[in-house]
Amino acid sequence: MSRGLSAVLMAILLLFSAVIEVRAAESLLFMAGAAAAPVVEELAKAFESKTGIKVEISVGGSGMLLSQIKLAKKGDVYFPGSIDFIDQAKREGQIDETTITPVVYLVPAINVQRGNPHNVKCLKDLCRPGLKVAFANPESVCLGVFATELVEQFFSPEEKAAVRKNLVTYTESCEKTATAISLKSVDAVIGWSVFENWNPELIETVKLSPEEVIRISYLAVAVTKYAKNPETAKKFIEFMQSEEGLSFFKRYKYFTTANEALEYLGAEKPVGGKPFAVPTDWMH
Repeated sequence: MSRGLSAVLMAILLLFSAVIEVRAAESLLFMAGAAAAPVVEELAKAFESKTGIKVEISVGGSGMLLSQIKLAKKGDVYFPGSIDFIDQAKREGQIDETTITPVVYLVPAINVQRGNPHNVKCLKDLCRPGLKVAFANPESVCLGVFATELVEQFFSPEEKAAVRKNLVTYTESCEKTATAISLKSVDAVIGWSVFENWNPELIETVKLSPEEVIRISYLAVAVTKYAKNPETAKKFIEFMQSEEGLSFFKRYKYFTTANEALEYLGAEKPVGGKPFAVPTDWMH
């Protein structure tokens, strides 16, 4: 081999090694709401495998994650459990609004233990004396916002008092709301229809009638203002929206278009809609 060719090959090897080192050092922090809990780790591992970019994960209540982003000034990708918290992050200047990207859609529902032992059929059954009910905390969890919105819209003062009497806990995330059912610590929750697919042996979804639904939700993602490498964060968002990325959501039967969600519901409803201001008497 000629000396010149050897030099060229050596240069190529050094360049390749440098690329690998840079890629290995590259990472991003994925702040994910627990409404996507079953998917997050699989999604991150697939992206790492595809790109060599390390994905660190923080999963929790959407409001708690947004507070962490603001206080710690860190986090590259914010993926809360509903559009309400993306709107809040946008208002507070914590994300690059040009990167806001819808990913999957959610329909509110009642979730009960498999077999529905208490025969819960509709929202107002949650007022039934003796039923143990959990809501997600509306101060920090998007699902709690939707739950209190439904109660405020459709329940009389007497019915609101009855459901409050049945409330045994406020859960800290969507994941913990679903877990409350699978552990049989409560009889019913206001959750998402998709919860059933997280643990089908233990959780059953009671579909709400279209008249009991105000709006459907969707999970959107955005690059935060503190992203160390915004281009890397954008690559991750592109992967989430790709056929491969969405396949992880489809495995758990998330709706990947608004039309799918509305067809399931059987009615036209606002997608995202106007964010609900939770009354102070629901806060604690």
